[in-house]
Amino acid sequence: MQNKLTTLTPFLVVKNGKEAAEFYKAGFGAEILDRFEGPDGRLTARISVDGAEFWMGDEEPEYNNLSPETVGGTAARFVLTVEDPDALFTKAMNAGAKQICPMTTEEFWRIGKLYDPSGHIWEIGKPLDSSPTSQT
Repeated sequence: MQNKLTTLTPFLVVKNGKEAAEFYKAGFGAEILDRFEGPDGRLTARISVDGAEFWMGDEEPEYNNLSPETVGGTAARFVLTVEDPDALFTKAMNAGAKQICPMTTEEFWRIGKLYDPSGHIWEIGKPLDSSPTSQT
C-alpha cells in the first residue's frame, strides 16, 4: 500500500491581486512560486513564506469568490509561526498591515495579530520554550 500525503492549503481571495502579492512579498518576505494572470487582468498566485504555501487570487464574483473587503469581514484567520515573530510583525506593519493586537506574550506564545491590506487576519507568533508544543 502506498502512503498518501494529504494537505490543506489556504486560498485567499483579494480585491487587488497585484497589490496583495506585493504586500506579501514586502510584508512577509514571501516568494511568488507561480503567477497566472488572465486576459481580464485577474491574478492568481502560489506564494511561499519560508516554505509555508498558500494561494491568493482576485475576486471572482460570478463564482461567489469574494474578498473580506467585499463581504465586510472574514470567517477565517491564519496563524503564521516563524522564528522571529516580532521582526516579521514589524515588517508587515511597515508594508501596510493594520494592527489588531500588538506583539505580546500570552501563556506559552509570543504572538501579535494584524489585518493584511486585503482584510485577512494573521496571527504571527511562535511557541515559547516552556510551551507544551515545543516539548513534543
